[in-house]
Amino acid sequence: MKILIVEDDKTIASGLEYSLQDADYQTIICHDVESASDVIATQLDHIDLCLFDLSLPDGTGYELCEAVKKQQDKPVIFLTALDNEVNVVMGLDMGADDYITKPFRIRELLSRIKSVLRRYNKQANTPPATTINIENISINTQEGKVYKQGQEVLLTALEYRLLLIFANHIGQVLTRNQLLERIWDVAGDFVNDNTLTVYIKRLREKLEDNPQSPTIIKTVRGLGYKVGG
Repeated sequence: MKILIVEDDKTIASGLEYSLQDADYQTIICHDVESASDVIATQLDHIDLCLFDLSLPDGTGYELCEAVKKQQDKPVIFLTALDNEVNVVMGLDMGADDYITKPFRIRELLSRIKSVLRRYNKQANTPPATTINIENISINTQEGKVYKQGQEVLLTALEYRLLLIFANHIGQVLTRNQLLERIWDVAGDFVNDNTLTVYIKRLREKLEDNPQSPTIIKTVRGLGYKVGG
C-alpha cells in the first residue's frame, strides 16, 4: 500500500513518514501543491490513498483533492488545523473521504486510514451489475430492474421472477409444469395453470412490440415456451 503525503511542515511530514512506514505502508512525501500535482499526474495509478494538509504554501489540499478525484476515485483524507464546520463540509463535498484535526494521535490516523481503505476495497470487490439482454429487453439482475429500449418496465415481483426463469434458460423449451415448479420454488406463492397463463399474457403485453405475435416469449406448440435461440 502506497500513501501520498502532502504536508508543508517538514517535521510533521517526517513523523508521518516514519509512522506509516513502521506500519508497513510505502510513502511519497511532498511539501507543496506544485510537486504533489506532478506526482498525481504521473504516479496516481500506484497510489492507494492520499493524505493532504489543507493549508499549503502555494495552494490548498482542496485543489489536490479535486485533481485526484478528476483523474481517479482514490481515497483522500484531509489533515487540518481548521476544524470549523464550513471547512469540514467543504472538504467532504469535494469528495474527501475523511478528515482528521491536528494535533492527532498516530494511532487514530492509522485507524482512519484502515477504515477508508476497507470501504474502498469493499466497493472494489462488489460484483458488477449483471445484465441479461434479450432482443431489446435488458434485465439488470443486481438492481432487479427491467428495461425496454432503455426505458424501465415496471413488473410485479412474480412477473419479474417468471421473466428471470426464461432469461436463465435462453434457447431452452420450458414446459408449463417446469415453469410452475420453478415459480413455486422461487416465490413460495401458489401459482396454478390458469394464473401462469395470465402472467405470461401480462409479460407479453409489457415486453413485446406486438403481444399478439410475440417474438420474445414464444409458444412452442405442444411443448411449452421458449425465449431466444
